[in-house]
Amino acid sequence: MLVLVAVLTLVATGDAAQLWWIVLLAFAGLPGLLAPEHRLLGPLSRVTEAVVLGLAASQVAVDSAIGGSVRGLGASAVLPYLAVPVTVTALRRRFREGGALLGVTAVTLLVAGAITQVDGGRQLGQPGYLAVCAQWLILATLGLWAAGALHQVMRVRGDGKPQPYAEATRLLTQLRTVARQLPGATLDPGGIAEHLLEELRTVAPSARAAVLSASGGGRLVVLAQTGADRVDWETTLDADSAIADAWASQQPQTAARSQARSHHGGGVSALIVPLVAGVRTVGLVVLEADAAQAYPPPVVSRVTALTGPAALRLEAALLFDEVRSLATNEERQRLAREIHDGVAQELVMVGYGIDNALATVHDDAEETAESLRALRHEVTRVITELRLSLFELRSEVDRHGGLAAAIAEYARTVGASGGLRVHLSLDESTARLPAATEAELLRIAQEAVTNARKHAGASNLWVTCEVDPPYAQIEVSDDGHGIGDQRVEGHYGLAIMAERAERIRGRLEIRPRQPSGTTVAVVVGSSPRRDNLRGSAAAEGE
Repeated sequence: MLVLVAVLTLVATGDAAQLWWIVLLAFAGLPGLLAPEHRLLGPLSRVTEAVVLGLAASQVAVDSAIGGSVRGLGASAVLPYLAVPVTVTALRRRFREGGALLGVTAVTLLVAGAITQVDGGRQLGQPGYLAVCAQWLILATLGLWAAGALHQVMRVRGDGKPQPYAEATRLLTQLRTVARQLPGATLDPGGIAEHLLEELRTVAPSARAAVLSASGGGRLVVLAQTGADRVDWETTLDADSAIADAWASQQPQTAARSQARSHHGGGVSALIVPLVAGVRTVGLVVLEADAAQAYPPPVVSRVTALTGPAALRLEAALLFDEVRSLATNEERQRLAREIHDGVAQELVMVGYGIDNALATVHDDAEETAESLRALRHEVTRVITELRLSLFELRSEVDRHGGLAAAIAEYARTVGASGGLRVHLSLDESTARLPAATEAELLRIAQEAVTNARKHAGASNLWVTCEVDPPYAQIEVSDDGHGIGDQRVEGHYGLAIMAERAERIRGRLEIRPRQPSGTTVAVVVGSSPRRDNLRGSAAAEGE
């Protein structure tokens, strides 16, 4: 830029002495070039450049021959250098400093124009000088504003986070917002498919219709269908059918025969429209009418106009359903194992008891009565176990009560049902842990309390809960017979607790309690340093 303004100055004035201003600009910008990160030298250097630039523009305009009778246009030979300090501030994201530099330049141009004499008058009175100064100041201001706007856009998109996480956050936020605005606040694939069929009835006649979606293994499943009778649609993608052609080509297909396996009659028109979201086929819409040529090109166009947006809605619903299935799969497996190892086996034992009672009913009435009383007691116990399991499933951390209150309620309920004396020690800050962390800690505490009730043969249960975010410690101890091997391997319940603790980056510890029993403790974060007493909610009880 220095070379450019030097050449322009020589062309405008024809006087090599005016290059002195260019040398001054070079010296003024030298500190900012040599020490760009310096807190004082950088801004001071750029302010000096702005002052020298304003003085140089006024003096070059006086000696310039550009413009003829319109005096002052020669300032345009030097003012392009204004882009240098302004661009530097924009690149360093110092937009306030850039605005200040423009203000300093404008004041310097006005002062220099007011004190500079030209043709018996002031330079400030020359229209050409004012026009050139205003032009370059406006251009520099627009450039600085554009740089600031671009920086805001980049910060919103990046914000210093990995792009996949930022994109995932944005999409999940939009998904939550959209889900709340949908009818019934749901993303149910079947509901969306039924709504699409209702919309299509208004633009295309059909005696039978269905929305099909992929289920894996090269087959389709029926999400929704309409018609007087249920239809066994062709759901194999490797069959010779218009359904398979539409799925493979991603283009609407028409056929003069039904796409149902059991329909062999003539005079049928079928229209199959793929539901394509991006480059992926997520489903098919099948329409059939008991008439020939029922789906001419105008009807096909109206149908595709509706199926285009519906494809994106259906894909979102299918993805949401898949995410929901993945999220609940672990809990389903846990419940299945608990039912298999608990209630199911106990019911088998009840069945054996009934068989024994039936075998002795005619031989020994007293023995049969004793067996039935034992069976009644066992059935009562199984029902109690079921109720406690349901209570565990319903238990959650209340947004107002907090983690300690949820753990205390569960421990009291389970302790009362199992004849345990429960001792609670609760110390919870008013701050809250993340909801996911609280949920996992509650499940760990529930598992530990349940193990103590069912397997420890204990009389007392001690539950300690200390929460001071981001730190939390939950400890459950009993005075039972303990477990000989505290290792997680081989104990399904302990393995579940270890997995939950690892998920929230916590530490699970299982150790013997003296003189008898077991202690299960989980710790999240590091214990805060407490220099003074703080208010806490503490409770000691049985």
